[in-house]
Amino acid sequence: MSYIFYFIIIMLVPMYFQYKVKSTYNKYSRVKSTSGKSGQQVAEEILAANGITDVRVVEGEGFLSDHYDPTKKLVVLSPSNFRQPSVAGTAIAAHEVGHAIQHAKGYSMLKLRSALLPLANLGTTFSYLLIMVGAVLTGLSAQGGGIGTMAIWAGVILMSFAVLFSIVTLPVEFDASNRAMHQIEKLGIVNAEEYKHAKRVLSAAAMTYVAATAVAIAEFIRFFMMARNSD
Repeated sequence: MSYIFYFIIIMLVPMYFQYKVKSTYNKYSRVKSTSGKSGQQVAEEILAANGITDVRVVEGEGFLSDHYDPTKKLVVLSPSNFRQPSVAGTAIAAHEVGHAIQHAKGYSMLKLRSALLPLANLGTTFSYLLIMVGAVLTGLSAQGGGIGTMAIWAGVILMSFAVLFSIVTLPVEFDASNRAMHQIEKLGIVNAEEYKHAKRVLSAAAMTYVAATAVAIAEFIRFFMMARNSD
């Protein structure tokens, strides 16, 4: 029964929320915003309204590739969101500028996430490798068991940084969405109905981060128990 529950968390939950965000985006990307402003124009308007002059808005590549790059101070919008005046594009552009506002104001959780990024990358790259090597060594011989156990624990420790990064990402993303909704309402970029639609887009996107965090925690618990059992 526990394996069924684990499978649901690891596979089905992320798949559902990925489907949800794509279907929600596709629906509202076809709804033209009454402002007639492209995502680029929305982003630049919010940046200007907040006195942020050192961040550029550029066109990226790929479907839903939108992000904020704090190292280069770039708001990168996918082609459709960059060029077209849609409710979905407005919401996503405002969200990415929300991260730029966090950066400009020195938002503490964004600083923490940035500090954790190198360790999280190490965890993502090497944790599974160490755990697999450790499991093989443990299974081969009693002599290799000690080394294998150490390798598994090392992998689990590295994995914990990636899990922590996922957890810290949640308040960062929710805060960026809250800032986005406040900005598009305050600046009159959307009307009351469009505000509701934009909120649905950002809420659907936020749930993908919740799902990813749930998966990361479930994986960590599984390998933590493996490490304990190998002692």
